[in-house]
Amino acid sequence: MRIRPFQPEDTDAVVALWADAGLTRPWNDPRKDIARKLTVQPEFFVVAEDETGRILGAVMAGYDGHRGWMNYLATQLDSRGLGVGRELVTHVETRLRDLGCPKVNLQVRAGNAQVVDFYRRLGYEIDDTVDLGKRLIPDV
Repeated sequence: MRIRPFQPEDTDAVVALWADAGLTRPWNDPRKDIARKLTVQPEFFVVAEDETGRILGAVMAGYDGHRGWMNYLATQLDSRGLGVGRELVTHVETRLRDLGCPKVNLQVRAGNAQVVDFYRRLGYEIDDTVDLGKRLIPDV
C-alpha cells in the first residue's frame, strides 16, 4: 500500500468509497467538496492505493493555523482491519505536526460507535464541545 496525493481521475472511485462507507449526504455534494478541496491545500487530500492502483482509502485534511482537521476518512469495506485507516491518520498527523499544528480535530456522526472506537484506539478523545454549523453555499 502507498499513500499519494489525490488526482482528479480518482474522483469516481473516491466518491464511491465515501458512499459505500456511509459518509455522503443528500445535502452535501461530494464532487463539489472535492472541487473545493482542490483549491485549498490540495496536498492534504490523499488516497491509499494497493499495488494494482485500487483505492483502499482516502482522507481530506487541512490546517487553519490554529487546528488541523480531518474529514471524509474512509476505507474500503474489505480493507478494514488491515491498517489502511491508521496509516492515513498517521500520514495526516505527521504532515500537520510538520507545520507546527498543535491539535487535530474531526467529527464523527452521532451514534457511530465503531468509528469513535477506531479513533479512540489511535489516541483521540471526545472533546466536551458542541458542534455548530451554518451552510453558506447550498449544494443542492
